[in-house]
Amino acid sequence: MAARFSASAAAVVALVGLTFEARIAADPEVLVVCRGAETDVADALRRAVRAGCRNLISFGIAGGLHPDLRAGDCIIASDIADTGRLHATDVNWSRNLVDAIPGARIGRIVGANSIVADPAVKRELHLRTGAVAVDMESHIVARVAADHKLAFTAIRVVLDPAHRALPEAAILAANGDGSVNMTPILRAIFSSSSQLPALIQLGVDAYAARSALVRLRRLLGPGFGLSRLADDLGSQIPANQPIPI
Repeated sequence: MAARFSASAAAVVALVGLTFEARIAADPEVLVVCRGAETDVADALRRAVRAGCRNLISFGIAGGLHPDLRAGDCIIASDIADTGRLHATDVNWSRNLVDAIPGARIGRIVGANSIVADPAVKRELHLRTGAVAVDMESHIVARVAADHKLAFTAIRVVLDPAHRALPEAAILAANGDGSVNMTPILRAIFSSSSQLPALIQLGVDAYAARSALVRLRRLLGPGFGLSRLADDLGSQIPANQPIPI
């Protein structure tokens, strides 16, 4: 099934993990879905597809796996490593994004069902999968796109570099619905100073990542640049096919 851009409905469904990412992603041509339980997310994406949305994107922050990546670096997925298989992103759409975003690099992203916080685990994941970044949404988007033979891609900005551990308070602050609960962070700050340097560094990294997301989103314009690409290609975007690994 060919994916097509339609001005009469949302051109793109964007899956994000956090509410601040949803605010950045939104525009009249984008239907934003914020992560909840994985089954609920998949159902929401499928409902959007049935309603006529033909293109999917994973958008937001990611953990860095490649040692050269720093906070704020932008990754456009060449493919998504999922359990036992690879899902190739749409070549034309992904290349268009790389060309439109100064400094963006293309590379593999691996999906995870929980936060990858430990540098040793990041290093093992990089060596095992060849992925340069990890997030908790891209594999869900890839699965739904494969089920419906739709075009998809992923834009991710590094939050925590590969060598840096996420502090426990920050992990506890991430709610399942995409919101952030500040209580664990404040408790860590006032009850113990041991996590304070890591939390300060995370704040610096988060500012860099959020600023990069805002900047690239403005560069891409409505529909994550898909409308321009569709015009160039006669409104047809090839669909992806997963391959076993």
